[in-house]
Amino acid sequence: MKAVVLGSGGWGTALAMVLCDNGHDVTLWSHSPGKAELMAGNRKNPALPDAELPAALKFSGEIRCVEGAEIVVSASPSYAVRSNLRPAAPFLKEGTVLVSVSKGIERDTNLRMSQLVREETGDLFPVTALSGPSHAEEVSLRLPTGCVAAGENGEAVKLVQDAFMNRNFRVYTSPDIVGVELGGALKNVVALSCGICDGMGYQDNTKALLMTRAMAEIARLGETLGGHRQTFAGLAGMGDLIVTCTSMHSRNRRAGILIGQGKTAQEAMEEVGAVVEGYYAAESVHQLSLKAGVEMPICACAYQVLYRGRAVRDVVAELMGRSKKDELGYDWM
Repeated sequence: MKAVVLGSGGWGTALAMVLCDNGHDVTLWSHSPGKAELMAGNRKNPALPDAELPAALKFSGEIRCVEGAEIVVSASPSYAVRSNLRPAAPFLKEGTVLVSVSKGIERDTNLRMSQLVREETGDLFPVTALSGPSHAEEVSLRLPTGCVAAGENGEAVKLVQDAFMNRNFRVYTSPDIVGVELGGALKNVVALSCGICDGMGYQDNTKALLMTRAMAEIARLGETLGGHRQTFAGLAGMGDLIVTCTSMHSRNRRAGILIGQGKTAQEAMEEVGAVVEGYYAAESVHQLSLKAGVEMPICACAYQVLYRGRAVRDVVAELMGRSKKDELGYDWM
């Protein structure tokens, strides 16, 4: 099967390696022709320093490389999904399955990534999402990993499962693309918040409280927006939350640690040196929750810290001092 991965960051490259391991004809596209040429020469990606890129993996800086592909994977950062797919759309053949693997919400429109894919390709192709607890660094080393392929078109979802699944990369299927994408995007806000707690010196009890209660409010919002509650207890929900909130592979957690240590959000993102999706998602989830009328106190406090300059200790005191609640009233299981 001919497959093209749009986006040569760590995640796009790791997924291209999975597809190569499964015997597919794979091209990794980079927005920088120079980077594509360099990777083709040294078989290395600086984002994955410990990984040797497969000899069979092809590279291109020309967007028309998607021509004839049966699967096209959109792996750009959320802000670049539109600009990368728009020029690719005219070269897509009928029946091409589009796989969105970017985890984010578009700023201002609050659209999920698969919705952007549909808008930029004229809604002419089956669109799926692939998400879950999956650090690119570990996938590239072929460590056991599990993800979820989700979409409304059952045949396309099964094709994605078949294309990616192997003994190191297990893929489950789901019809709940809304829940899978929201879980992958909104957990970045929580990971950023957990990092802030780490930077402030809070420890395990605080992090467990934050992760569990934040997932309860994410599930409330997700269900209101059309997702299934069970999805948030699965790989694309709690699974992705755990891995992102607890690992130093996570850019969101690393940026949060710096903020907790006293840096501004902008200084933290500059020091991390890569896209911190949780910063942008915090604004989107704030807007979505207001529009949907869903109470999300933890995410609201994250927004206030990141965008309104509130002190972390003040919002912690506010959250800990909220009125008494019955946990089952917010149960997400």
